[in-house]
Amino acid sequence: MRKLGFIVNPIAGMGGRVGLKGTDGWDIVEKAKGLGALPAASEKAAQSLSRLSHLKQDIELWTCSGEMGEAVAVKSGFVPAVVEPVSREKTTSEDTSRAARKMADGSVALVLFAGGDGTARDIQTAVGDRVPVLGIPAGVKMHSAVFSINPMLAGELAGAFLQGGTKRVTDAEVMDIDEEHYREGLVSARLYGYVKVPCGEAHVQGLKVGSPGSEQFFQEAIAQDVIENMEENLLYVIGPGTTTGTVMKKLRLDHTLLGVDLVLNKQIIEKDLNEERLCRRIRGRAARLVIAPIGGQGFLLGRGNQQVSPRTLGEIGKDNVLVLYTQQKLYSLKGRPFRVDTGDPALDRALSGPIMVITGYRTRAVYRIK
Repeated sequence: MRKLGFIVNPIAGMGGRVGLKGTDGWDIVEKAKGLGALPAASEKAAQSLSRLSHLKQDIELWTCSGEMGEAVAVKSGFVPAVVEPVSREKTTSEDTSRAARKMADGSVALVLFAGGDGTARDIQTAVGDRVPVLGIPAGVKMHSAVFSINPMLAGELAGAFLQGGTKRVTDAEVMDIDEEHYREGLVSARLYGYVKVPCGEAHVQGLKVGSPGSEQFFQEAIAQDVIENMEENLLYVIGPGTTTGTVMKKLRLDHTLLGVDLVLNKQIIEKDLNEERLCRRIRGRAARLVIAPIGGQGFLLGRGNQQVSPRTLGEIGKDNVLVLYTQQKLYSLKGRPFRVDTGDPALDRALSGPIMVITGYRTRAVYRIK
């Protein structure tokens, strides 16, 4: 029987919808809980395991005790082998590293983990390139190239790899940023190393890339177009990123580069809203969402903008989403579609299909979401 390592970071992603931009450190976790944040990693891990249910009798699942894997594995119908006991109170990065190291020492075929960039770092530190790994996207910031496009595809790729349907692996970058700087609007991503990831271009996201200096001219052209077409008495939800940030700069508004702001009549009325506050402000009001996909990955939703939740999108509607993306970045996708990972598979399917993209001043393109 092939062995599958399975690790869940139970606090991953808790800071996303409440606008904390990460959950590194228990002080941030407690703050997130105080703002009403709920754990989401276990649910996403369960979605992945649902795609492996047909292999229950053919694989040996190694995991950690309690919420770091055992609970969701049992709930999903597996009989896991617990190789790392952990505290019920506060799990730590050291728990993750120890578990991953034991799994590598035990010759697991693959380490499947649910978390974000911080969890990827812990696993990379522990196993290096000794065994392949694959990330179930459950964090707030996922710059690394080790994550699947969504939890279900993680399960599908893991299953194919365990059954020998795909045997090739590739080197994937593990990136992370300083969360304290991130909350202050500064992005300083750093390469921490590489891990082996099963090959699957249709299953695994790419590495997030920044905007080159030449992009600024095209971003300003897009911003001018957006500003000229802003309607009176209509709320504009401005998502994170440099392209949307250029709109705010041209309006001369103090904005949150990495958060979600609310604009009315070209004036900012609230900054850095969390999911609960955003839903409250737009409920029953006509609103538009202004977002820019992540460069290199093409993610519209579910990476760094979790404040824009399924509930928020239900209030706004797909027809009121303005997508901003320069032609250069659109070409860089090489035909790969935009992606969404809202946490609601039914909504992801509803969002699929063509969408209009503002690519320059009075310039549009139609691109597909999948």
